[in-house]
Amino acid sequence: MKPTEDFGEPRNMATSKTNIFYNPTFRSVVFQILAVAGLAFFFYTIVNNALSNLEARGIATGFDFLSQEAGFGIGLTLIEYDETYSYGRTFIVGLLNTALVSFFGIILATIVGFIMGIARLSTNWLVSRFAAVYIEIFRNVPLLLQIFFWYFAVLQALPSARQSLSLGEAIFLNVRGLYFPAPIFETGASIVIGSFVVGIIVTILVSVWAKNKQQLTGQQTPMGKITLLFCVVIPVVCYFVMGSPISAEMPELRGFNFEGGISIIPELAALLIALSIYTASFIAEIVRSGINAVSHGQTEAAMSLGLPRSRTLKLVVIPQALRIIIPPLTSQYLNLTKNSSLAMAIGYPDLVSVFAGTTLNQTGQAIEIIAMTMGVYLTLSLLTSALMNIYNRKVALVER
Repeated sequence: MKPTEDFGEPRNMATSKTNIFYNPTFRSVVFQILAVAGLAFFFYTIVNNALSNLEARGIATGFDFLSQEAGFGIGLTLIEYDETYSYGRTFIVGLLNTALVSFFGIILATIVGFIMGIARLSTNWLVSRFAAVYIEIFRNVPLLLQIFFWYFAVLQALPSARQSLSLGEAIFLNVRGLYFPAPIFETGASIVIGSFVVGIIVTILVSVWAKNKQQLTGQQTPMGKITLLFCVVIPVVCYFVMGSPISAEMPELRGFNFEGGISIIPELAALLIALSIYTASFIAEIVRSGINAVSHGQTEAAMSLGLPRSRTLKLVVIPQALRIIIPPLTSQYLNLTKNSSLAMAIGYPDLVSVFAGTTLNQTGQAIEIIAMTMGVYLTLSLLTSALMNIYNRKVALVER
C-alpha cells in the first residue's frame, strides 16, 4: 500500500491573500461603507438638483429670510408678537404652540388612559362595559374626524359671546372660546410663589425619607398632613402676611367679545380634547395589558396581608406593571406629538400651520422651512424618548 499523501501542505501565498474577500467581517465593513457612500451620493444629487432648480427660478437659498418682516398676525401667541416681527419669530411662536398642545395632551391622555385602563378591569359590569365602549369607539375613529367633531359639531355650536354660558361671574364659555380670570402679581408675590415652590421641594424630600423609613421600620408617615402644611397652609399664611399681593383680572364683555383674563381659543380646545381622548384609548389598552401581565398571586398575597384593593393596586400591581407599560407608552407620546400637526385642518396656529404653511407660501423657502420643521419634530421626539428611557431605567427590575 502506498503511503497516504500529505494534504496538510500550506497553500500558496496568492490563494491566502484572496481569502480576505471571503471574510464575513471584512465584507460587512466594505458593504456598509459602500451603502453609506451611495446614500450620501443620492442625497447630494437630490439637494444639488433642487438648489439648481431654485437658482434657475430666481429663488434665493439660505436662512436670511428669517430676519425679514412677517407681515401677518397669529391668533394665539405665548410670547409677544405682531405683524412687524420677523419670520424667525413666527417659527418660535409656532414651536411654542406645538409644544403647548403636546405637553398638556400627554398629561391629559395619561390621566384618562390610566383611569380607563383600570376601569376596564373593574369587577363592576357597568364600569367595565363603559370603558370598553369608550376604547372601541375612540380607538377606531380616525383622529382627523374626531378633531372635526369637537371643533364643528361641539364647540362651534356654542352660543355667541352675549349669550355665554357662565359659571358665576368669572368663567365664560362661548363660540369664541373659554374665558377665566388671569392672575395679577404685585409686590410680594414672589415670596408667596417662592414659599409654594419650597413647599413642593420639601414635600418631595420628606416623601423620599418617609418611603425609606417605611422600608426599614414599616412605620408610615402622614404625608397628607405634611403636604397640606407645606403646600397649602404656609403659602396661604405668606399670602395674607404680604398683604394679598396676588389678585385676579376678570374677563369683561365689551362689544361682541370678552377682554381681559385668560382665553382658550376653540381651535386649541378641540385639538387638545381630540388628541387626549384618541391617544388615551390606546394608553388604556396598554395599561390593561400591563396590569394583566402581573401575576395574580401578587394581588392575592397583598390582600392576604390586609391591604385594600386600592392600596394593592397602588403599591403592588402598578409599580410592577410600569415595567411593561413604559416602552409602548413612550410610542403613544411620540404619536401624540406628531399627530398635533393635524391642527392645520382647523386653523390652530401650530408649527406646521404658521411656519410650514403661511411662512412657506410667502417666502418660497421650501427646503429650509421643511428641514427646520422636520428638525423640530425630530428633536421633540428624541427628547421625549430620552426622558421616558430615563424613567424606564428607574422603574426597571434590578437583578442582583
